Amino acid sequence: MQCLRRRPLSQPYTADFGKTAQDYATHRAGFPDRFFDEVQARGVALSGSTLLDLGTGTGTLARGFAARDVTVTGLDIAPDILAQARRLAAEAGLQNAVFAEGSAESTGQPSGHFDTVTAGQCWHWFDGEAALAEVKRVLKPGGALVISHFDWLPLHGNLVEATEAMILKHSPDWPFGGGTGLYPAWTTGMANAGFSGIETFSFDVDQIYTHEAWRGRIRASAPIGGTLSPDKVAAFDAEHGAMMARDFPQDPLPIRHRVWAVLGRAPI
Repeated sequence: MQCLRRRPLSQPYTADFGKTAQDYATHRAGFPDRFFDEVQARGVALSGSTLLDLGTGTGTLARGFAARDVTVTGLDIAPDILAQARRLAAEAGLQNAVFAEGSAESTGQPSGHFDTVTAGQCWHWFDGEAALAEVKRVLKPGGALVISHFDWLPLHGNLVEATEAMILKHSPDWPFGGGTGLYPAWTTGMANAGFSGIETFSFDVDQIYTHEAWRGRIRASAPIGGTLSPDKVAAFDAEHGAMMARDFPQDPLPIRHRVWAVLGRAPI
């Protein structure tokens, strides 16, 4: 199968994750524990500190840091997604995680308030320059920004490659296929905005998915549940499930993912 290549954006690409909030909350795997360990090993988001999580979604990062005794505010523009974040945090007994509507470019949060700002799996949805300016405003002097991703990898002959080909058949405007899980442009943007001490880390993991869970994960994705009408989502899901049963019968099966993050410090 021919490998897909990520194409440049000729016009803005948008998705409504509120449409797929239930699948998003149920099937989208959160960052592994090692990610949080790596961040804290660098002296960032330590116990007792304050953190603002941009584009929080169902709160996977927010809840992960709250479980490590960080006081967290999670922001998102989608009310249905925030409802799921609040439910999951309450079920986990995380009273130190609160959620509110707000964008990365205009958070509505007080200036100089947070020790850390995080953005997981979402920076590509933001106006980068405006978001960086807002991050600098809400961070304490010398506070940390952590931009991170947890991406599936479309390797030759694997299920991800086949899934991405099917996504493009049903949602041809999707611009994010063929990714490597690496985002060097984010480091340049941070440096241009005046952040210092910039460093990155990455590692690969095999995330185990059942067929049912992988189908749900893809229904929750931007080009399917976030874009298509319910009947088109159902048509995709049926075809996707049949392809998996035919070509990738192992159940459950490992899906290779890459964790990548860049950390930088705001001016003092």
